[in-house]
Amino acid sequence: MNFKHLLIAFFIAGVTCLSFGQKKEFNYLDVFALKYVSDPQISPNGSWVVYRNMGFDVMRDKAKGNLWLISSDGKTHQKLTQGEANELSPSWSPSGDRIAYIRATEEGSEIYVYWFDTGRTARISQLPFTPSSLSWSPSGNQLAFTMFVSEAPPVLAKMPKKPKGATWAAPPRITNRLYHEKDGSGYIPDGYKHIFIISSEGGAPIQITKDSFQHSGKLSWSKDGSSIYFSANRNENWEYDFRNSDIYVVNIFSGTVSKVVETNGPARMPSVSPDGKHIAYLGYEDKVQAYQVTDLYLHTIGESGMRAITEDFDRSIKSFQWDAKGSGFYVSYDDKGNSKIAHINLSGKITELAKDMGGTSLGRPYAGGSFSVSKSNIIAYNKSTPKHPADLVVLETKNKELRQLTSLNKTLFDHRILGEVEEIWYESSIDKRKIQAWVVYPPHYDKNKKYPLLVENHGGPILNYGDRFSAEMQLYAAAGYIVLYPNARGSTSYGEEFGNLLYNNYPGEDYNDVMDGVDWCIQMGIAHEDKLFVTGGSAGGIMTAWIIGKNNRFEAAVVAKPVMNWISKTLVADNYFRYANSRYPGQPWQNFEGYWKFSPLSLVGNINTPTMVMVGMDDLRTPPSEAKQLYHALKLREIETVLVEIPNASHGIANKPSNLITKIAHTLAWFEKYNTK
Repeated sequence: MNFKHLLIAFFIAGVTCLSFGQKKEFNYLDVFALKYVSDPQISPNGSWVVYRNMGFDVMRDKAKGNLWLISSDGKTHQKLTQGEANELSPSWSPSGDRIAYIRATEEGSEIYVYWFDTGRTARISQLPFTPSSLSWSPSGNQLAFTMFVSEAPPVLAKMPKKPKGATWAAPPRITNRLYHEKDGSGYIPDGYKHIFIISSEGGAPIQITKDSFQHSGKLSWSKDGSSIYFSANRNENWEYDFRNSDIYVVNIFSGTVSKVVETNGPARMPSVSPDGKHIAYLGYEDKVQAYQVTDLYLHTIGESGMRAITEDFDRSIKSFQWDAKGSGFYVSYDDKGNSKIAHINLSGKITELAKDMGGTSLGRPYAGGSFSVSKSNIIAYNKSTPKHPADLVVLETKNKELRQLTSLNKTLFDHRILGEVEEIWYESSIDKRKIQAWVVYPPHYDKNKKYPLLVENHGGPILNYGDRFSAEMQLYAAAGYIVLYPNARGSTSYGEEFGNLLYNNYPGEDYNDVMDGVDWCIQMGIAHEDKLFVTGGSAGGIMTAWIIGKNNRFEAAVVAKPVMNWISKTLVADNYFRYANSRYPGQPWQNFEGYWKFSPLSLVGNINTPTMVMVGMDDLRTPPSEAKQLYHALKLREIETVLVEIPNASHGIANKPSNLITKIAHTLAWFEKYNTK
């Protein structure tokens, strides 16, 4: 047995050796054992579901996903192919006889087709770049997809030819684009995404769009298969008009592009109705503010205008699918920290069908998940609770029967004890609003024992935490902390007005909402004034820095990947062009005092709390220079502090499972240093 196999054997033994003993707390290495269901796609006849079976490779320290196939009665469950490469984006053909998918290897990503009756698989493409947005034509003889097409970068000067054998420095990297880098990806190469088609039996890919615009996202074929609808911004000033997009249609034979729907704001995810007469899409009329609810719109092909189906529904529609008759839609949305599925008819009447969709964000309890619907209106979706990540369930809408088809973590969780999660509501001291939060109790919780309280602030801030599984919260609880995670004002899933309370007011009274949650916990006897700790990442890092600049109630803090100075962050981050007017009025040089007023660095002179500062060294969203401003300021003030820089980590520090463990382990180590009372 070689070292690699020995290590894997020891790892598996470490996870499973407690099978016959007392249940143990969730631990760091258990993160590598977690699995979850992603992207469930139900067959047209409702008999089968193909999904991504997601897990982590402990040797390569990364997520991995293979496609699995399961019958809707749960009796047959098997891996779709024999390959071990990363497989994604499964899509059933209209007749249900084939599944198209993308297979990613170190050599590149290609389109494959699986024949359902024979179980045979074939690669049908040979592409220079990664395909995405697979979409079958109505006849099933073609597939549409999007793919990057490179262009030569700009050249400013002609360099002399170097002597033969000479070693010169690499040429300069030159850009003249507004958007030229992306967190997690780095420098964006020159070029554009375009729409292609390829025969479902393989052959040459045909590029359909040609102009210098970005064409990406969901593709939807016309009923006769002659055209493809898509979302794009093809305006002359498209780079600076970045909030806008419209619905277009391109003829696959002539390449002629026509605008179908023009909006003042984003329009995306077009979908043709079953009868081919209508287009539905998601979007909103842009009022240029911090948060706006996304509506579902309906447009009649060949006519002008559109109408919002969900204009009276104060929740953002995340995704949708036409029902089989074209009489309405199945939609997903977040409501009070829970992801739900509902049916809405063309008159706007909405009927809730399912809840608890999600469980694909394993680190923290963010929203996520997806669903699909068969022609017989059977829904497949991934479901999560605080007790488990996403599993696969199907819902028979006719008789409301709900069947859970997988329990991917049963073996692990049968031998682990998790912290109980309790939903709480409390009153804001600012305006009496009801604020929702969750409390996670340590395993074997004893109400007569005094525990430290750990406040975990979510990112965004236009996001939401919810009643979903979280490895991070469970590991904090396993270490003996009661965890409070609130959805302060500005969080999504409570309507547009609540989410938009942060416009030109961030951080603002969301600080009070968090502290009101702390006071509630103290009042209820589950927290104690001398055992308070606080952390958070991104917008949660901003809130944490703001909190310790406003009060000295916490024993210690961990500020992860924060914005400390809105002026410097706004002009350095990868999305630097998106902040003005939607976050604060004007650009930083036009509103210097306003940007500084909301910068946590303005409060750094008040901080006395021992503070760990943490950031990914490749973070382009909240660059390391932001974290260093806090660390350097605290060092100059001789406040107890330490800087933790995580190599090869972008803004999503926890994208690698080992980095998730690193983040939690260092946070707990810092807190334990001050958890002495």
